[in-house]
Amino acid sequence: MNLTDPIFTCPDKARAHLERTHWPHGPVCPHCGVVNEATAIKGKSARPGLYQCNVGGCREQFTITVGTVFERSKVPLNKWLLATYLMASSKKGISAHQIGRTLGVTYKTAWFMCHRIREAMTENSPAPLGGPDRTVEADETYVGGKEANKHRGKRKFHRGSGSKEAVFTLVERDGRARSFHVANVNAKTIRPLIVTQVHRTSHLMTDGARFYVKPGQEFASHAAVDHANGEYVREGTKHSNTAENFFSILKRGIIGTFHHVSEAHLKRYLAEFDFRYSNRSGLGINDAMRTDEALRGIGGKRLTYRRTAQAAYA
Repeated sequence: MNLTDPIFTCPDKARAHLERTHWPHGPVCPHCGVVNEATAIKGKSARPGLYQCNVGGCREQFTITVGTVFERSKVPLNKWLLATYLMASSKKGISAHQIGRTLGVTYKTAWFMCHRIREAMTENSPAPLGGPDRTVEADETYVGGKEANKHRGKRKFHRGSGSKEAVFTLVERDGRARSFHVANVNAKTIRPLIVTQVHRTSHLMTDGARFYVKPGQEFASHAAVDHANGEYVREGTKHSNTAENFFSILKRGIIGTFHHVSEAHLKRYLAEFDFRYSNRSGLGINDAMRTDEALRGIGGKRLTYRRTAQAAYA
């Protein structure tokens, strides 16, 4: 797959590719959920890609976009697929301004498209990280601008973090990453995330923060390195450098690509970086495979512009 692929220039080929990716076993009716019991409606008056469910009591018509993040969009499907490819293949992300210039759409349209695609990249019912003989690293960081650079009316003061937003991330060595936007970094907010997101048979690796001590007792083992005293690696395997590497990519993306990330939408940006990390080339996943994985996640995630815009200004 590359930028000259017909699925990025022809809406019909884009629709066919999306159907093959999202419906590997045949058309799925979004109204009743029955698989491969629909007939394609032909004719000049029928819009392209229209199906009708053959199940008695349903008989509803639908297309591949119904019930997905692409539903009711006037943007051609080939542009949706191109935007998905650009976001999936850009290691540090791609700005909505660049998406708009590349696709020939307005910034407002590109901004909303990007958030819809980030929604598709969000995991559905994720399984716990780690497992027997697996190591999961837990670490926290802060993202955002300096308080002194903000207009006085927009300054905020969060305890212990200035204007920055707290991000907590769990990284499976040679595996997936899962990040969370948390109000504060303490035992009350961190422990529930660790014990629900990491398999109890895992080996937990953290820094020397005190709030990791008790949660660490609930796993197969827990080791910590003391960053405060300059310790970053012990015995070759005891470190949190995997999580630190993830944070370096995240911060380069936020600072260098997006420049500013709204507090209201930070969780979607985190989902985007988690998705690319969890489907990286180091795990044998190329850009085309990563794009198709994002397309498989479009179902059941309707996102309206009004709800998205209101969250940004709430």
